[in-house]
Amino acid sequence: MVRGLPTAASLARFCRKLNRLKPLGESTMDTSLRRCLSTLDLTLLGVGGMVGSGLYVLTGTVAKKMAGPAVLVSFAVAAVASLLAALCYAEFGARVPRTGSAYLFTYVSMGELWAFLIGWNVLLEYLIGGAAVARAWSGYLDVIFDHQIRNFTEAHLGVWQVPLLARYPDFLAAGILLLASAFVSCGARVSSWLNHTFSAISLGVIVFIITLGFVLARPHNWSAEEGGFAPFGFSGIMAGTATCFYAFVGFDVIATSSEEAQNPKRAVPMAIAISLGLAAGAYILVSTVLTLMVPWYSLDPDSALADAFYRRGYSWAGFIVAVGSICAMNTVLLSNLFSLPRIVYAMATDGLFFQVFARVHPRTQVPMVGILVFGVLMAFLAMLLDLEALVQFLSIGTLLAYTFVATSVIVLRFQKTSPPSSPGPSSPGPLTKEHGSCADHLQLVGPEQASAPEPGQLRPALRPYLGFLGRYSPGAAVAWALSILVASAITLGCVLVFGDSALYLPHWAYILLLLLSGGVFLLSLSVLGAHQQQHRQDTFQIPLVPLTPALSILLNVCLMLKLSYLTWLRFSIWLFVGLAVYFGYGIRHSKENLREPLGLTATRYVVFPSGSLQGAVQTVQPSSQVPTPEELNCMEQPASP
Repeated sequence: MVRGLPTAASLARFCRKLNRLKPLGESTMDTSLRRCLSTLDLTLLGVGGMVGSGLYVLTGTVAKKMAGPAVLVSFAVAAVASLLAALCYAEFGARVPRTGSAYLFTYVSMGELWAFLIGWNVLLEYLIGGAAVARAWSGYLDVIFDHQIRNFTEAHLGVWQVPLLARYPDFLAAGILLLASAFVSCGARVSSWLNHTFSAISLGVIVFIITLGFVLARPHNWSAEEGGFAPFGFSGIMAGTATCFYAFVGFDVIATSSEEAQNPKRAVPMAIAISLGLAAGAYILVSTVLTLMVPWYSLDPDSALADAFYRRGYSWAGFIVAVGSICAMNTVLLSNLFSLPRIVYAMATDGLFFQVFARVHPRTQVPMVGILVFGVLMAFLAMLLDLEALVQFLSIGTLLAYTFVATSVIVLRFQKTSPPSSPGPSSPGPLTKEHGSCADHLQLVGPEQASAPEPGQLRPALRPYLGFLGRYSPGAAVAWALSILVASAITLGCVLVFGDSALYLPHWAYILLLLLSGGVFLLSLSVLGAHQQQHRQDTFQIPLVPLTPALSILLNVCLMLKLSYLTWLRFSIWLFVGLAVYFGYGIRHSKENLREPLGLTATRYVVFPSGSLQGAVQTVQPSSQVPTPEELNCMEQPASP
């Protein structure tokens, strides 16, 4: 062996470090944060995260440039597509009631490196998202005052002509972010109260818009004389759907807040479902009345609602719309500032990010350092940078997180069930009888128990027909099928998005590639469905697994492939920075490093139906709980036949 080159054993240990899983710990409710959020609190947090400036800007833009009056169909389809991802978050948020959202869900199912990269991307998503909303808030207020704020700033500070920097420093956007950070640092109850206030005003304004809009509705605006209901056809509706999908980004704040929920197993799924339904109803009804009040082609994309009321002779309603818009943007700001420090807190608690962000204020019980540091950083971004070129980062980071969460749901469903009281993932299954002596390490397997199917094994009814799949160890066929499913989803997405013209293929080759990739996708889906899953009654579980998360994966891949190559280039640079942080700090300070030395070698005896006794050496990897002296003494005793 050449000196300096790593050995095969060291490479294997290194790869295991990258893919090590965090123990699920789903039964614990202990937390250093304060569990004070009710179902109503979580619901309004979700509504505030979804119903923001998009309601007042996005509806007019999509209606005029993409879909016409059929914008309501685009919002409906986008809501159904978002529901696929929301259900995955609901299952994880109820089962793993800890802060961290997509980062944590990936950590417990797919591995440490993947989890860090997801957390790193979500961090950037919240930073840019919060800064962009603050700039929109400032711009909207500037329009109300006839651009006096912008003119004053440019007159005294001049206009900047530097790439990546804004035309002028936006002190108003930075100020609103610092003020919101101060309120969020006062505790979850204060943040929730503020969010309740702004959400109530915003929802009241939405009800006013819908009511007055239906009074002023003119069905003639949907007639063929005005271009018809869908002037851009089916392609326009689908293009509008891709844009409207991002209007529903924000429900993940509910999963992020699950560690502060009073009853997360019940509250998280209900809050996600209710908030998504309210947001979808608001978008669909507002877009309906907007295109009924005035012809779709005459809409002002920048201020469609206010302009529509002004043109119908209700200029005073524009003031109410402005109040609702500002309140809606305030709820989005609070949602971003509430979620971002908790993601960083979860990463720091696991040792993957700097430990200073794991500190919780003893009185307010919030991650104070994370709130202040990232609040100031977000304010600097809003004040100095030109965010228009970076906004697409929101899309790719969100879609990647959705993809990993959907994949994690499939992984977790086919894992072997561990009892809630088990100290680690290698604990005996639920059929094992526990005792207080060395008999704890003897597992008696009867004829009925030996044949009981475990998650990851082939379903008994299908064994006569798919016996070749039963030859693999439990979970092996599932792992291969899931890998092929993701690969075929990427291939199918490329075929659907780029088409035969962009791929420079003859038509017959394009059709053949479409059939092959679609067939492999369906085949891998069938193989996954042929295996036993976990079925739990104590927490929420999504229906139709693996179909529901598989469709979510395919949809997310298609939407990611529609992003520009510059977005992918910038995203790759950000990933390389994240890898430098992980290999420079995270991998060395991970809390999983403390658990690895606790791996114990035990002998596990199994009595087979024939009466023979066989022993097998098993490595037990406990969770954060250290083995008791009795367990250590028991494992050190020589086994007697």
